[in-house]
Amino acid sequence: MKFKLKQLLKAVSVVIVLVALPQSAMAFLSWQEDDNSLEARGLLRGSGLALKNPDNQVYYNRRSVSGLAASGRLMVDAGFSKHISFEMHAVQNYIPLSLQHGGSNLALLQGVERSDLLDWSFDSRAAHLLVDRLNLQYASNRVNIKAGRQPVNLATTFYFTPNDFFAPFAAQTFFRSYKPGVDALRADVQLSELSQLSLISVLGYRLDSGGDNGWSNRVDAARNSYLARISSLFGDFELALLAGSVKKDRVVGGDLQGELFEWLGVRAEGHVNFPDQAGFKRRVEFALGLEHRWENTLSLRAEQFYHGGGASSSATYAAVLATQGGYLARNYSALGAGYEFTPLLSGDLTLIYNWMDHSGLAAVYLLYSLSDESELAFSGAVARGARPAGVRINSEFGLYPNSVSAEIRSYF
Repeated sequence: MKFKLKQLLKAVSVVIVLVALPQSAMAFLSWQEDDNSLEARGLLRGSGLALKNPDNQVYYNRRSVSGLAASGRLMVDAGFSKHISFEMHAVQNYIPLSLQHGGSNLALLQGVERSDLLDWSFDSRAAHLLVDRLNLQYASNRVNIKAGRQPVNLATTFYFTPNDFFAPFAAQTFFRSYKPGVDALRADVQLSELSQLSLISVLGYRLDSGGDNGWSNRVDAARNSYLARISSLFGDFELALLAGSVKKDRVVGGDLQGELFEWLGVRAEGHVNFPDQAGFKRRVEFALGLEHRWENTLSLRAEQFYHGGGASSSATYAAVLATQGGYLARNYSALGAGYEFTPLLSGDLTLIYNWMDHSGLAAVYLLYSLSDESELAFSGAVARGARPAGVRINSEFGLYPNSVSAEIRSYF
């Protein structure tokens, strides 16, 4: 009990500091001389989370979980000439272990797949100091090369992103300002005014449950990824082709995005996966989305997702969960809505539906602007579906907890 109280007091103290800090609309450090520049910015976050898990001792060791967490992000951008720039994001966070695994027996305390050389854990892994981005970039009129830890985002659709292979956001994630970085080399070449070629290589690592982030610092060649993407504009649409190898599995696919009738946004992405491992069949992954935003700030987005690697019945959910994780079934729909109630208050709603077992998840998000540099966010999620019985998973979202959270963010 004393240990839990100590954890909460630590998080509360950080939240108090966060709120009490003087605000500044500008970066706290900014310098420029000729072609050289340096800028430093920061973000502090304090949050509280409460979860109510299904009553099932096979998958959950705790029915209710709650706690406080805090984190700080230091962001540094530097330019050394017209062509060379540097980016670094350092993150210090404190998340109690109970929140990290959420009371689940299935959760692994693993972070994004990247070397643990830039990740240090303290207080029995409740606190982490890590470098989320660290890269050097060369940019010219036709070529852009970035080497080092960086976010790699290949998504075109919003909720279901089958082509985003590296640390994708979950469909119900609302705060997406900082996609986690992976250890990569990327080159973007401008082929013409309307066409571009992207070559991407991402390092993979061996699992290490004793490491600070769940991965070792030894590169595993079998988990490396190599991708090429070529894109071009055709009228009101951008079309792209994608091919390569992701952790030794060959992938071929593409994406498109554009607008119909200057009114309806259309997005699509997908690929065919040819597994390297014997006994596994090729999989088709595809998502299609439609969206529109009205002048009154109301926006609607609908997406349909076919997950070829999903189970054909709920009876085989456990096998999919053990081998792939992520989504368990084959057909999903998502509907999202956003609206600005006032200039200071906005809201978002996401509904996700599993067509095979008829389970669903509803997530809501409210964001209130406290000032130009701080904001308060409330979110909640309610899962509906048949709850698990013993080892049997009767529905996918029936396995999910109900949750509510609040977070305050301060930028400086």
